[in-house]
Amino acid sequence: MTKHTRRRQYVLAAVLAAVAVLAAVVLAEVVETVFFAVTVAYVLVPVRHRLVDRGVPRQWAAAAVASGAFGIVLVVIAPFGWVLYRRRRELIELIGSIPQRIVVPLGEFSYTIETGVVLQFLQSSIRGVAVTVAAAAPVIALKLFLFAILLYALLLRPGATGRVVLGVLPSAYHDVPVALNRRVRETLYGIYVLQAATAAGTFVIALGVFGALGYSASFTLAVVAGFLQFVPVVGPGLLVGVLAVVDLIGGMTTRAILVAVLGAVFVGLAPDAIIRPRLASRAAHLPTSLYFIGFTGGLLTVGAIGFIAGPLVVALLVEVVELLSAAGPNQRTLTDSVPASEPEQRPEPEPPGPSDEGEDA
Repeated sequence: MTKHTRRRQYVLAAVLAAVAVLAAVVLAEVVETVFFAVTVAYVLVPVRHRLVDRGVPRQWAAAAVASGAFGIVLVVIAPFGWVLYRRRRELIELIGSIPQRIVVPLGEFSYTIETGVVLQFLQSSIRGVAVTVAAAAPVIALKLFLFAILLYALLLRPGATGRVVLGVLPSAYHDVPVALNRRVRETLYGIYVLQAATAAGTFVIALGVFGALGYSASFTLAVVAGFLQFVPVVGPGLLVGVLAVVDLIGGMTTRAILVAVLGAVFVGLAPDAIIRPRLASRAAHLPTSLYFIGFTGGLLTVGAIGFIAGPLVVALLVEVVELLSAAGPNQRTLTDSVPASEPEQRPEPEPPGPSDEGEDA
């Protein structure tokens, strides 16, 4: 490759970065949708490849996978919208059943916890969110349509970006995007596949447990339990604890004990013990503390999409730190100590995105 060609690549890469920033500013209202589509495509590319390998034309394979993903997204979003809008009264009544003042006896003393202000805030928030979801229904529908179209386009030629990145970077740095690509793929698998499967299992088990215990809003509670499965550290155990406390305060001691025991075992522990080990081999092993930091920081900084962006950024930071430590003096000394007669065998790196040879022609 000539010096002129290399310089041209660098200039075009800089232009691409500038246009990407400009597009992010102009399309700020749909950046979350674009980010969501890109991350979902990252997880679904292997499924698309399997269809192509079995002889399905790439256009039909991309359309089939994108349609399936769109259907799954609708199945996931619909219960939350239905719960927030149709079941808002049950949620408000559940919160209203908590006493405005809780007296906690401690020996000879007793402490009073005022809950009125917090309960009023939660009730008004649920009403506001339900109304907002109903009013924004046309915008949500438009964003879902954009998500489907963009996902199809990304799955049609998934390897184009990876080839551009490897073409611009010098060969000595090809291992960096390859490692980052692997970390992104494993992290997104952990969020979308591992967490989603565990959440679905939690929903099914919680629906049975809460229904058997006689809760009138068992479906709503099951949806909340499934959603809490995405929240690190807290999890559905928070809901089980709240229900146990509400029943105990309301004088239903037997049900409080049952929901505390059965909920902790079947809703809190069973999905993690049964589903997670079967799917965890392909997920990135990010420490829970770091995942919690990324999850919380992402939500507080960029909103709802932060539950994906936060852990992803933390995972990339961890990967860069590992690459930096591997490139330290000790690693270079170890490499330099290899005898000349036994050269180090380096495997060829995979491109930073699943490639489709000849498909972009």
